[in-house]
Amino acid sequence: MGDYVRVAGTADVKPGHAIVAEVNGKTLAVFNVDGTFHAIDNTCVHRGGPLGEGDVEGNVVTCPWHGWQFNVTTGECLKNPAAKVEVYPVKVEGDDITVLA
Repeated sequence: MGDYVRVAGTADVKPGHAIVAEVNGKTLAVFNVDGTFHAIDNTCVHRGGPLGEGDVEGNVVTCPWHGWQFNVTTGECLKNPAAKVEVYPVKVEGDDITVLA
């Protein structure tokens, strides 16, 4: 298994928002849900929309292209339970957000 990679500082991701980060060749969306950070694949499984650019409400992100919604803590799609995006482990080390991808 790989190492955790720093993707941002905790102050860089405001509550209710996301950033997009590259980790080991993967594009991830990193979310702040009430001070807890979560990382999922940035690509919507429906049509490839950028989830990191979607609106976030609670622990749900809405894809800006076609409105598919995903739980950022589990990767599950609310519209189609069979569809899922990859979830990546996140650790906060001091003021650094790190992701294992």
